[in-house]
Amino acid sequence: MDTYTAVKIRLLELCDKNRMSIHKLALVSAVSPSTIKNILYGKSKNPGVVTIKMLCDGLGITLQDFFDAPVFYQLEQEIK
Repeated sequence: MDTYTAVKIRLLELCDKNRMSIHKLALVSAVSPSTIKNILYGKSKNPGVVTIKMLCDGLGITLQDFFDAPVFYQLEQEIK
């Protein structure tokens, strides 16, 4: 699995766990709904760490919490 896919899966997991829609996540994280949708639907394949941090803030977790998930444990090499 590539990193982009892992970020997308993790974001969807956390929204589901917190029963949070994309719109609600956008409101609480100050990230536009279009930015979140671009991440989730593949238009933005390289979301910045600041954007991920803002999403984490909205979810009430740290960056460490975000990345400390099984989906990130065995990512494929990005440079081939």
